[in-house]
Amino acid sequence: MTKLFALDGNSMKLDGGAMFGNAPKVMWSKWCVPDEQNRMTMSCRSLLIQDENKNILCDAVGGAFFSPKLRDRYGVVESEHVLLRSLAKIGLSDSDIDFVILSHLHFDHCGGLLSAWNEREELRLLFPNARFLVSKTGWERALHPHFRDQASFPENVIQMMAASGRLEIINSDASALLGKKYRFILSNGHTPGLLSTELTTEEGKLIYVSDLIPGTPWLHLPITTSYDRFPEELVNEKQELLQYVCKNQVQLFYVHDNSTAVSRVAKDEKGRFCATDICPSFGRDEF
Repeated sequence: MTKLFALDGNSMKLDGGAMFGNAPKVMWSKWCVPDEQNRMTMSCRSLLIQDENKNILCDAVGGAFFSPKLRDRYGVVESEHVLLRSLAKIGLSDSDIDFVILSHLHFDHCGGLLSAWNEREELRLLFPNARFLVSKTGWERALHPHFRDQASFPENVIQMMAASGRLEIINSDASALLGKKYRFILSNGHTPGLLSTELTTEEGKLIYVSDLIPGTPWLHLPITTSYDRFPEELVNEKQELLQYVCKNQVQLFYVHDNSTAVSRVAKDEKGRFCATDICPSFGRDEF
């Protein structure tokens, strides 16, 4: 039987205006209350799949690799490696992970691959037995980012992955490595080559949707972030995915939503997509 776990990583704080793009503050502040610096707290949540003697991690979120200066800039409160603590709570360590599916290589999705910052030690690549799965387009973007988003790609992580001998550059076919239960959905609106992972379980389908839809507020089609490279394309990608999700009663797993880890999606009385059958993240690691 497939087991699924929502695992917390290091949280962070990002500017609310940046996270909601062209939506006015009077709108987005109803969903996320900003601090005195106009920043909103962002959960960083990985999905662990235990399936047929394999431990598969969707993204290594957050991490504790930032220096104190950068930790303050991004509002990372925890100095310990929270993802490792979350794994330990269910009796696992990073060495027990067989695959890490990296939706994309922004620091808040791959930073957990690195050890915690220590001024007396070099950063190390963790997850010594895992194969790292990255889309071809996503890998090329990480190697050659546009100057507008190059700060989002941590060069040290990318170099260590390339030197590890365990990097798998993949296309949209997931079955060769993971089996027929899995399907990858490629999108380009947030960043070129983003991978969302669909899993078929005994209880239905679930999609680790990554930053295509960071959380339930972004289910509303016009809402995008300032970090999305191609916002109009992203809206079209969301619409196509959400139509599929509604029709097939697929659950979505959210990376950055503070109060919701998993939900289904329906349309409200105005025809807008909204979350239903919500599973909160707090107090529940397995769902």
